[in-house]
Amino acid sequence: MSSASSSSGVRAALSYCVQQVRNYDYHHYLCLLELPPNVRKSAFALRAFNVETARAMDVASDPRIGLMRLLWWQEAIDKIFSNKLIEHPVAQALASVASQNKARKTWLKRSVEARIIDARREPTDIPKTLEELERYGEDTMSTILYSTLEASGIKSTAADHAASHIGKASGLALLIKSLPYHSSRNRHSSYIPAEIAEKHGLLVNQSGQSEIRMDSREEVCDPRFVKPRQFDVFDPRLAQGVLGVSPLWYQLKLKWFSLRGKY
Repeated sequence: MSSASSSSGVRAALSYCVQQVRNYDYHHYLCLLELPPNVRKSAFALRAFNVETARAMDVASDPRIGLMRLLWWQEAIDKIFSNKLIEHPVAQALASVASQNKARKTWLKRSVEARIIDARREPTDIPKTLEELERYGEDTMSTILYSTLEASGIKSTAADHAASHIGKASGLALLIKSLPYHSSRNRHSSYIPAEIAEKHGLLVNQSGQSEIRMDSREEVCDPRFVKPRQFDVFDPRLAQGVLGVSPLWYQLKLKWFSLRGKY
């Protein structure tokens, strides 16, 4: 393959990554636009990889097919770092990032393997503690942030520490936001830790197995803090815009904080 056609292929792959992030992870799409141009390409490739693995189970008509997608990505990462060609635009973009030593195999493997473990989890396998969900958030979300820092050439213990906490927090926030969706699919309402479900009367033991029951909206909310503010965790408006905020207003806020060097 000539260098011209190879360069054209990488550009097409990166364009695909940008479009995937824009379609399925819009608030990160807006955030990545504020990154320096020399970092943006790597960041979009990494975030598109996260989109592919995060959506694997949701787009599959059969959970087994979703699991096969994740296993394919697990194998694809090995091939990418062995300089083997893969006919997939996100994989090609990641290969370009890896060829410049801007991505570490460890983080990408850890991310997809955490999703594989989650995909193999039965609905009755309820996480016992909040710490278990935090680990899942770090394995799936913080790893992408670690990779983005590495692609940016940032080597800082403080930055890594911040990325760890941000990944955990955003992972938990995403699970909370997706709770109505997961409940409608009758698969992963068990993302609620057993210790929290039991505390709020949502945990039911039947035939030796624990199950989360969410028949009543009221039981999910603490009335002392939620009712006075008329807040409903199931309000569909929370899923509109960017995390419930107008996309234009969200982008203007990003621009403002970017100019001030804050976030």
